[in-house]
Amino acid sequence: MTSPDPYPLKSLAAAYAADETHAPFVHGGDRGAARAQFPNAPQPIVDLSTGVNPHPYPIADCTADDFAHLPDPGALARLLDPAAAVYGAPSTQNVVAAPGSQILMALIADLLPQGPAAILGPTYAEHARIAALAGHTVVTVQTLAELEESTLAVVVNPNNPDGRVTSRDDLLRLADRQSVNGGILVVDEAFMDVGPNGASVADQVEQAPIAVLRSFGKFFGLAGLRLSFALTNRALARQLRARLGPWPVSGPALSIGAAAFADKAWIDSTRTTLRAASERLEMLLRSAGLTPLGRTDLFCLVSSPRAQAIFTALGEAGIFVRRFDENPQALRFGLPGNEVEWQRLSGALKSPS
Repeated sequence: MTSPDPYPLKSLAAAYAADETHAPFVHGGDRGAARAQFPNAPQPIVDLSTGVNPHPYPIADCTADDFAHLPDPGALARLLDPAAAVYGAPSTQNVVAAPGSQILMALIADLLPQGPAAILGPTYAEHARIAALAGHTVVTVQTLAELEESTLAVVVNPNNPDGRVTSRDDLLRLADRQSVNGGILVVDEAFMDVGPNGASVADQVEQAPIAVLRSFGKFFGLAGLRLSFALTNRALARQLRARLGPWPVSGPALSIGAAAFADKAWIDSTRTTLRAASERLEMLLRSAGLTPLGRTDLFCLVSSPRAQAIFTALGEAGIFVRRFDENPQALRFGLPGNEVEWQRLSGALKSPS
């Protein structure tokens, strides 16, 4: 059954066309909004409203030349090689770099003929917005079977905000159906860096109509760098590169990204650290009487009939978490970045609200 659509997509597209400055969607990470909403909260704000690693990759390898000159095509090549290896793409020809996965999703949606688009939800709201703006007829659905009649099918895996994992076999079967439809399956693997081993479909992008989106900034803790990748077949990759132009990402992003992908020791150590922190977060939230609904190693979604009061109490204590208008009993918590933040969160959860 198709779920009630929480967003008036036709009017949404018109609204964005008329005025792109008033976005009806709320996302995490808006510290300015947190300060405005809770002006008397103690500083600094502990921002737990995103799923970004709070321990960013060190950026010592970035130089002044990376800022002073146009990005070097050779540096882009040096980025794509380790990116293909880390993400499991068949080759560098299957990898496209861009300043954020929203741009890649928009380009893919624009390249498809306008038609039915289905998104497995509830999930990250940007995909529905982008598909609607590209002229597709968008529905949010609850099962994979409901995606089969669309020309643009979108699955976030692991899902945001609940961490649900769709099996690789199920996704490949859906991709086979997309071959019949003449469409494409977009799999947003923004959190696959902390997902189950073997769950990615990146190695199949040349054999099936699949575009995998990967976000560098979440796992590496550098969301402000605005670096993401599409992994897809060579023909679509060429089209995406043509639309992005000769300098798709900045010089600093090229330098930092290449260094980070090559740092296997940091990657392995960070996965272990995040796993332990995620387990600690779930235990802390359970002890506060919150019911976990799902998680990845970068966030935990919980439920409580008192969620709105808890959100307000935390905000007044200087701790900003993610709430959801469409599900007022849900809250999503990211990971604290240090022991002071852990203790602030623990103390705020123990306070009456």
